[in-house]
Amino acid sequence: MDWAVQQSFDDLGAPLIEVEFVVLDFETTGGSPTDDRITEVGAVKVRGGEVVGSFHALVDPEIPIPPLITALTGISDGMVAGAEPIETILPCLLEFLGDAVFVGHNASFDWRFLQANLERHAYPRATNRVVCTARLARKLLPRDEVANVRLATLAAYLGASVTPCHRALTDARATVDVLHRLLELAGSFGVLALEDLIEFPSARADATFKKVHLADRLPHAPGVYLFRDARGRVLYVGKAKDLRTRVRSYFSGDSRAKIADLLRELAAIDHVRCATEFEASVREVRLIQRHRPRYNRRSRDPERYCYLKLTAERFPRLSLVRRVLDDGARYLGPFVSTNQAELVKTAIEDALPLRRCTPRIGPRTRFSPCALLDLGRCLGPCTQAVPPETYGAVVAQLVGALDGDPEALVAPLRARMATYATQQRYEQAAATRDRLDALTRALADQRRFGALVAVDELVLARPHNRGREVTIVRRGQLAAVGVLDPDDPGGMDALRAGAAVAECFDGPPPRHLADELRLVAHWLDGVAGEAELLDVRGCLASPSAGGAALQVRYTRRRSHLSHMPGEARGRPAPRPALRRRPRPAPSGR
Repeated sequence: MDWAVQQSFDDLGAPLIEVEFVVLDFETTGGSPTDDRITEVGAVKVRGGEVVGSFHALVDPEIPIPPLITALTGISDGMVAGAEPIETILPCLLEFLGDAVFVGHNASFDWRFLQANLERHAYPRATNRVVCTARLARKLLPRDEVANVRLATLAAYLGASVTPCHRALTDARATVDVLHRLLELAGSFGVLALEDLIEFPSARADATFKKVHLADRLPHAPGVYLFRDARGRVLYVGKAKDLRTRVRSYFSGDSRAKIADLLRELAAIDHVRCATEFEASVREVRLIQRHRPRYNRRSRDPERYCYLKLTAERFPRLSLVRRVLDDGARYLGPFVSTNQAELVKTAIEDALPLRRCTPRIGPRTRFSPCALLDLGRCLGPCTQAVPPETYGAVVAQLVGALDGDPEALVAPLRARMATYATQQRYEQAAATRDRLDALTRALADQRRFGALVAVDELVLARPHNRGREVTIVRRGQLAAVGVLDPDDPGGMDALRAGAAVAECFDGPPPRHLADELRLVAHWLDGVAGEAELLDVRGCLASPSAGGAALQVRYTRRRSHLSHMPGEARGRPAPRPALRRRPRPAPSGR
């Protein structure tokens, strides 16, 4: 397997000791960035724990300063009467800030005021990364010892050398001391790089966060990741559009107990880099089936799939089975669950009078008939009153519907559903509708899978910013994906030569290939309008009879049904948006 490796040390993130921070504080006339104005700016630049510069300026807000603000900050209209307006100070402040990390105590307040003034004076929005010391304190400090995360409280608790006093530069200096002390505490959780610091406020405040560095060697690219324990066993397999970002997200924001247990056992992370998200999806399915990780969803287990079997005997019947045998029987599936298989089985038995009893019926076998014979739901072969030829004609109808036009199955169900609706027997109509939908989906899937499996090789290309994204599918299985440079004439031959050999099989797809075939079919549906067909080896075709009926997909919101499921009306039009009734205007008093 082609395990990707780290490409450069730059991917590890900037060590905090090398990061340049600018701690910024604004004093303002109020709390609204839209209506209020800045009265004072204070900023301190630090790197490696040392102060390397400072910036301070009073600002003429060009509006009166409220008395309450003057009482709080000591800044009055007279103090700022000769100061420069903010549009004069902004260029200097932006130069001082540069590309440094923006730090503030309750940073969202100062950040919103900065952005509002940039927008007001036709500057582009700032894109600096932001760190909030208040959020860091909430994560790091014990709540039973620190009553709140106000700057004055933190400065006293952490032993800052400066006491904040609601003046911009003084408060910025106090915030610098608080920041440095919080960084020391965060280091005990493994926060050593800027990327860790940005994510830490929403991360798990326990020892598992130290393992976030296991993601440092992962690239920002599509692929599959494998979590392993100390003994090398695979705990979990997942896919991602961006491997590094996705894996790091496990250490922040997700409070599920299952994730906490997974991270406690985590010892190493492997990954497979992929060319596209589609390739990552397929590789994920394959690796889950190979390793059967206990933290992956049970629904990914191929053992859950089952089939409907039309038995090969004198009077065939439908049976739900787990495996396809070479016994001459006819199989339909695979189904994702026994519930879906039972729905389809009942739908077929509602449409055709197949027997439902399980004993084998020989030439001299005779049983007492069940109620289905009296209801006309079974021909009663157990009574020996029906010849095998007559019963065989019913079986031939079923086989013909499976292989060709499904009308023999869907028409009786549509009629039964309409009868129930006319009689206002809505529960029975709904049950018939669900069976009909399950049947049409199963028949449509059988056609899709059959058409895919019949193609020995299918080569498709899509535009890519580095050339062409070429995908090779063999017998419904992904064989190769690559991004080919237009200046590389031998790229296609090399991709084909390295493509995987497809697994061959007769009859319905085996269970372990069901998920992959569904992924391939879904992907082909999604790219049908943009992909270029480069080559086909084999037969790419599907039966046309009854195709329109099998394309219908109904919504369970029955108020939007324009026709019954299974009715041959071609592809449905997009569902119209809901029309909302206008709310009546409130009446005045």
